[in-house]
Amino acid sequence: MVILTLNCGSSSAKYQLYDWAAKEVLAVGAIERIGQKISTIEHKAKGETYESEVSSPSHKEAIEIIISTILDEKLGVISSVDEIKAVGHRVLHGGEKFKESVIVTDEVMEVFESLVHLGPLHMPANILGIKAAQQVIPEVPHCAVMDTAWHQTMPPEAYLYAVPYQWYTDHNVRRYGFHGTSYVYTAKRASVLLGKAPKDTNLVIAHIGNGASICAVKNGVCVDTSMGLTPLEGLIMGTRSGDLDPAILPYIMNATGKSATEIDTALNKESGILAISGLSSDRRDIRDAAANGDERSQLAIDMECYRLKKYIGGYMAAVGKIDALVFTAGVGEMAPHIRKGVLSGLEHLGIIFDPVKNEQATCRNTELEISTDDSPVKILIIPTDEELVMTEDTYALLQGTYDVHTKFTYSFQSADYENKARAAALKKDLEKRPYLKDLMA
Repeated sequence: MVILTLNCGSSSAKYQLYDWAAKEVLAVGAIERIGQKISTIEHKAKGETYESEVSSPSHKEAIEIIISTILDEKLGVISSVDEIKAVGHRVLHGGEKFKESVIVTDEVMEVFESLVHLGPLHMPANILGIKAAQQVIPEVPHCAVMDTAWHQTMPPEAYLYAVPYQWYTDHNVRRYGFHGTSYVYTAKRASVLLGKAPKDTNLVIAHIGNGASICAVKNGVCVDTSMGLTPLEGLIMGTRSGDLDPAILPYIMNATGKSATEIDTALNKESGILAISGLSSDRRDIRDAAANGDERSQLAIDMECYRLKKYIGGYMAAVGKIDALVFTAGVGEMAPHIRKGVLSGLEHLGIIFDPVKNEQATCRNTELEISTDDSPVKILIIPTDEELVMTEDTYALLQGTYDVHTKFTYSFQSADYENKARAAALKKDLEKRPYLKDLMA
């Protein structure tokens, strides 16, 4: 069975084609600048990368280009569109309607349409992508994998805000959480690597990229997460503020005359690491500037690490004894200076990191342990694989075996699992850095 997964943004469409029988990624790519005069495609298959300008006025044309590319005589990886047996779609929001991935029906689409107000930047593009794909590939099942579904196990005391209750009942104001597909993967992989059943696994997982969040996992399910009604709440991020006193908003609006829209833009796109440093939202730029004596860049690092440390402590209090602290996403995987700042001083919580292992762990696509041998809590680096989760969920839905919390399919069954793309990347890393073998032992 060949499964196509699509992640459609407002002006982009990312895709992956996966051969379930061979357990192999056949192709991966993205079309950018959809709706502009000139769009671009990047297509990776057969060990090669193809880039070109294309015309893609809408998502429908974008998906048509994706299909024609994977069928192309030279670039393609399948001979007929009939080989695609299902399409999985990433969807931002399931609200309180969906607690797990679903096969798309007319009724499901109506629910998504009703939830646009909860994700106005992402939901319209997600819906457009599904509709466009259904037009181009109408004969196969389409499945929706939602970023919020994983967090629907949170109890009311974790997801409700202390605001007028009618805001919740009338306007859906509550904490929903995001990065759900990442947490599904890392939580299940952690349980496998620890040799425990998911229901017996307690974790704190930090997904740190340009957007960042943290998740508390008790008995294999989410009990709290840092993002809220929107992805703005919680940790300090690349350009997002994270937690702040809500009274700041009317105060600045009155002082500057800025509108609610302008304030929202400032908090989402002009805050975070970018605002503190005054330099960049890229942690590599901030690291280098701090090393050269830039005080604001060092402050940005210190603030990010401090916020993370507070959340880890709070979530450990909520969960109880945890088995592992997990780092994932680009910064979590490749920024030892951030991990060091977070982990230093957590020894009294049973979290003891090995400075040498941490400093050497700077590559993607490699599962590593950076805790000391005697650390009561394991510290793991687990590269996330959201596309594989979408593929897995789509396959399981079609087979009638789907269960977001307890069922395992191919990728989660064995601690020896490596998909072929990741195994190839790992091989290159080991050739360049043989010390990684010691970290993986």
